[in-house]
Amino acid sequence: MGTFSVPISIGNSQRERWLDIDALVDTGASITAVPGSILRELGITPLFKQSFRFAQGDLRDMEVGQAWVRVEDKEVVTLLLFNDEGTQPLLGALALEGVFLGVDPHAKRLIPVEGLMM
Repeated sequence: MGTFSVPISIGNSQRERWLDIDALVDTGASITAVPGSILRELGITPLFKQSFRFAQGDLRDMEVGQAWVRVEDKEVVTLLLFNDEGTQPLLGALALEGVFLGVDPHAKRLIPVEGLMM
């Protein structure tokens, strides 16, 4: 379930091209999902296809790639989904864990999680 949007940047594997976008913080999503056209514009290509079951119960085969994600000046390389055009980008839990940020859905903000670093 999405709770609020935050500015993030998506970067290619060489970290030479970045694109700033707003992404919905989705506390139910493990993997970050970005419209495929944005990823291809950055030169990011799919690595493989994987089946995913969505909250509505439908099963879909989706392309999976790898890119850099920058959130609040912290960067992590992470897997992401090539999502359908016109869908809002989603920031998933794996990327948030990679930059040591948690979600405060009540205050609608990201919070540092120092405990993950111990």
